[in-house]
Amino acid sequence: MNLVESLRAHRLLAIVRGKDPAAALRTVRTLAEEGIAAVEISLTTTEALTVITRARAELGPDALLGAGTVRSAADAARAVEAGASYLVTPALVDGLAPYGVPVLMGALTPSEIEVALARGADAIKLFPGSLGGPGYLKALRDPFPEVPFVPVGGVDAQAARDYLERGAVAVGVGSPLVGDAADGGDLDGLRARAAEFREVAAGETP
Repeated sequence: MNLVESLRAHRLLAIVRGKDPAAALRTVRTLAEEGIAAVEISLTTTEALTVITRARAELGPDALLGAGTVRSAADAARAVEAGASYLVTPALVDGLAPYGVPVLMGALTPSEIEVALARGADAIKLFPGSLGGPGYLKALRDPFPEVPFVPVGGVDAQAARDYLERGAVAVGVGSPLVGDAADGGDLDGLRARAAEFREVAAGETP
């Protein structure tokens, strides 16, 4: 799988984390039904590996289903075995290359970005994106014009528009999209927010 091209095509990565495994799985299913193609299940989710395995079985081998909050090679091994087709880290993590799946590695500063690239990152998860905002992404793209950036952290619909306009290949969105759905909350609200973010990703104006 070419992670960068997939992100560039869909421009939106949904981040699911929650305390209720059944609700987390329903959330993944609902996002897929609503046309959100790329989904990351955080390993902080209760029974996350089981959720990944069941989601993979439901969505099929080609679904853009990844594992997030990967903090070690051991995390990576378990996530890939469960069915994750890519890994997302919150920070610089070494030893992920042997698992043979794309990596979206967390970094914030120019020095961290260089280290992430040296460790084989396919794309940079700019985290926490809220610390610098869209203006910081614009500044980073001057020395790193070829690097695919995916800002994550505090990305609401307006911030998503701003990041995408400033050259992000995609945005990672957690609670502003998922809300309380992965804890057993409202799926109708999730569907409404999914439609809004889908419009943002498509470049449609409100």
